[in-house]
Amino acid sequence: MSFTPNNNICEPAKPDTFDWKSIKWYKVNRHVDSLQKRIYRASKDNDKKKVRDLQRQLMRSNSCLLKAINRVTKENKGKFTPGIDGFKATSDRARGELFDMMKKEKMKLHKPKPAFRKYIPKKNGKLRSLGIPTIKDRIYQEIIRMALEPEWEAKFEPTSYGFRPKRSTHDAARRIHFNIRGNKWCWVYEGDFQACFDTLNHEFILKQIKGFPHYNLIKRFLEAGYVDNNVFHNTVEGTPQGGLLSPLLANIALHGMEEALGISYSPVNTKNGIIYVTKGNYRIVRYADDFLIFAHSKEDIMDVESILEQYFEDRGLILSPEKTFVKHISEGFDFVGFNFRQYKTKDGLKCFSKPSKDSVKKFKMKIDEIIKDCYGNNVEILIYRLNPLIRGTANYWRHVVSKEIFSAMDAYIFKKVYRFLHRMHYNKGNKWINKKYFPYFSDDKHSSKWILTDPRTGVHLIRMSWTPIKRHIMIKHNYSPYDRDKTEYFKLRDNKSVI
Repeated sequence: MSFTPNNNICEPAKPDTFDWKSIKWYKVNRHVDSLQKRIYRASKDNDKKKVRDLQRQLMRSNSCLLKAINRVTKENKGKFTPGIDGFKATSDRARGELFDMMKKEKMKLHKPKPAFRKYIPKKNGKLRSLGIPTIKDRIYQEIIRMALEPEWEAKFEPTSYGFRPKRSTHDAARRIHFNIRGNKWCWVYEGDFQACFDTLNHEFILKQIKGFPHYNLIKRFLEAGYVDNNVFHNTVEGTPQGGLLSPLLANIALHGMEEALGISYSPVNTKNGIIYVTKGNYRIVRYADDFLIFAHSKEDIMDVESILEQYFEDRGLILSPEKTFVKHISEGFDFVGFNFRQYKTKDGLKCFSKPSKDSVKKFKMKIDEIIKDCYGNNVEILIYRLNPLIRGTANYWRHVVSKEIFSAMDAYIFKKVYRFLHRMHYNKGNKWINKKYFPYFSDDKHSSKWILTDPRTGVHLIRMSWTPIKRHIMIKHNYSPYDRDKTEYFKLRDNKSVI
């Protein structure tokens, strides 16, 4: 309460901002998770009315709004990147004020602002365009995603792995290995769409989500346009990369390739449970807009483009000529950072997956950049900068045939580090450097005389070859974390106990 200076009449003060620190997140997450799993089940049962009712209930809930705000302003990498309005919410107080404001607004009346266009370099030297929505637009997109994703997770194809919960590039790589390992599906159609996110047909996307409670808001998001170099541009096609909803809409648009190719699945009871046998003349693996199609013969693989012609046309997709190939597995091909190839061995033809040459080259470049950035700093800083990159890359590569590459990268890093030490101590010889920085190292698992160690703190540089090779276990068929019956499966999978 407060008093006015004129007449001492008691008036209510401005209410306190919502206390962000007081949120019981376990209750918020439990409420959202429960509704999402009910949406998934209703979608599996093809109960459209129940799906829509539950989606409305979820999007109206405070829990959904709180979780969306938290993800956009606290968890996402782009939390410090504003849209065209320049607004950010980087403190708990700002998040509380944002929640107070948005819970009073009607989501269906929201008018999205144009996305801010920026460009990032691609590995082929070209530029990839990103559309950065405002913070408020991102929050509404996240709310829609939370309601729409469980419905479509019940429909998506088992061989789709990109931008989906609990699915990864390693699942895609394992599926590829299963396809080619018996030398049966030996012809490969390697496809990539030309500016896929920029050319997707709006009408087709909207047709797929017809009946969704906030259908009109999604339409407005698609048509919001973008600002590039202070000039506004309309968007008549495409979903902007950078929006939280765009990957899901792209997956919805790209859904249906299996059906177009005549791929189906038959459940078979075994002593280890139900397995799904794939039927048809083709096998497929898709990660976002990159895809591979496998066939027995060259004749079958050459028919792929004509079979998928209508699929491409409906979605407004154009194949990229420089990234679309037909190959035999003996030639090898790259996908999600790995190379897959058939080799002649003493035991006959065998297929192996290894880190791709591009991935190895990229890793070396990052090592070089870090060492160059550390010129003028001490060894401790160099070690702290290099270790996360070495550990992260080794963990990514550990699921394929990487033992020789690990040893080669350790040798490469050693060579670069030794040059760094000579630069730092240009008037010292090898014997002095070895004594100071390479004492005998031993722990419970490893021992060596050539482990870079900081003489002051004792921190040491790890080796890639210390990471054991461990085959990744592919996610089962169409399993989804939104399926209540699979809760234990994903709990074990998250704990690396599986399966």
